[in-house]
Amino acid sequence: MSGDTVTHWIDGRPVPSTGQLIEVVNPATGAVVGTVPAGTAADVDAAVRAARAAFAGWSTTSLGDRAKIVERISEGLNARAEQIAQSITAEMGSPIAFSRAVQAGLPVAVSATSAAIARDFTWEEEIGNSLVVREPIGVVGAITPWNFPLHQIVAKVAPAIVAGNTVVVKPSEVAPLTAAILAEVVAEAGLPVGVLNIVHGTGPQVGEAIARHPDVDMVSFTGSTAAGKRVAVVASDTVKRVALELGGKSASIVLDSADIEEAARAGLAGAWINSGQTCAAWTRMLVPAAHHDRIVEALVAAAAAHPVGRPTDDATVIGPMSSELQRQRVTRYIEQGVADGASLVLGGASRVPGFEEGAYVQPTIFAHVDPDSVIAQQEIFGPVLSVISYGSEEEAVEIANNTIYGLSGAVFGDPDHALGIARKLRTGQVSVNDGQFNVLAPFGGYKQSGNGREFGRYGLEEFLETKSVQR
Repeated sequence: MSGDTVTHWIDGRPVPSTGQLIEVVNPATGAVVGTVPAGTAADVDAAVRAARAAFAGWSTTSLGDRAKIVERISEGLNARAEQIAQSITAEMGSPIAFSRAVQAGLPVAVSATSAAIARDFTWEEEIGNSLVVREPIGVVGAITPWNFPLHQIVAKVAPAIVAGNTVVVKPSEVAPLTAAILAEVVAEAGLPVGVLNIVHGTGPQVGEAIARHPDVDMVSFTGSTAAGKRVAVVASDTVKRVALELGGKSASIVLDSADIEEAARAGLAGAWINSGQTCAAWTRMLVPAAHHDRIVEALVAAAAAHPVGRPTDDATVIGPMSSELQRQRVTRYIEQGVADGASLVLGGASRVPGFEEGAYVQPTIFAHVDPDSVIAQQEIFGPVLSVISYGSEEEAVEIANNTIYGLSGAVFGDPDHALGIARKLRTGQVSVNDGQFNVLAPFGGYKQSGNGREFGRYGLEEFLETKSVQR
């Protein structure tokens, strides 16, 4: 890709900007790979008007017809999977193997399952003398992040539109290019004009305009906790529904009964997924004090399976951070960890040897980390793992739960015992012995990791109102 110019997509057609443009930069090379408009409140207003005008017709379109269109969207995304993967690798540095398997693969799966779930969903039920009806909420504003740029859009758009809503999307300005591919796919799938609208720009300009707009009935936001709080405040004036999927500081707990080498392998993979730029990453590993040093040795050995490289190389597991700004942020946290006395056993704040240019950071492991320290409490969003010792399982649970977050987590050990520990964690999802991600199960957080759920029937329900008719 080189220098793609992407426009807004409003009322079924591309709408170029007459104002400023935002450059999209390849973080591995520093080259500009595209531009998008710096949208304004006026652009949002036009998109909302289009979505509002389309709502009456789309919400009364038969469920079967809506589901067929979403299925065609899934097929269209699948047909363009390689183009999508290449775009995401260019715009935010996700390694190409990961882009193909996950960045391009998940949107296909989520859109297909959204259609299937809607077909089987209970839309009406009799409760006593009442008919309880589930109906689309209206115009949905979707504000999405850069780390899974297409997946996070589709995870909102697919269930929202199959439920009968219309949508205005603001992609991240860091990685916005695949939104243009989606616009082409939905048009080819026969989605009526105005049902999906895309407005590019920054959070303070476009995101806040969506959140405050009186004709937006709901906002679904994925991003940082700080930004999510701002969205909630801005949206509160119109008392619209707000669904938030925010940050995390998730813990993996290694029990005495765990296979140490396997826990190290899987735990490190869960910490460094997508080069560590994942809200649900297991960035704290809690280990029995008696096994601390052995587990650290196993982690250092497991790190060999995570080579840093150019994101276009098939063998690369860890690519650059999404931007130079993100590289600097991660580096500051690594420096903070050293300053606070954690033991640096792998990596560090210096540039990656051989990759002095580009937004690369060294994959880093800290041992003997204080559970109350900055690197153990704040979301770093890079390939940095903190190893924390515990004396008892009760202490491990207490440490795991002792953050403002509650998004994800893991437990390794005897299956029944590990399940019992998993039940004690105050977090939205827990993997037991590397149980795999399930797009039919709910995804979302406790505490300041957000509210609401995505995926499966839970994600569909987020975009519905409930009406009771007494007869």
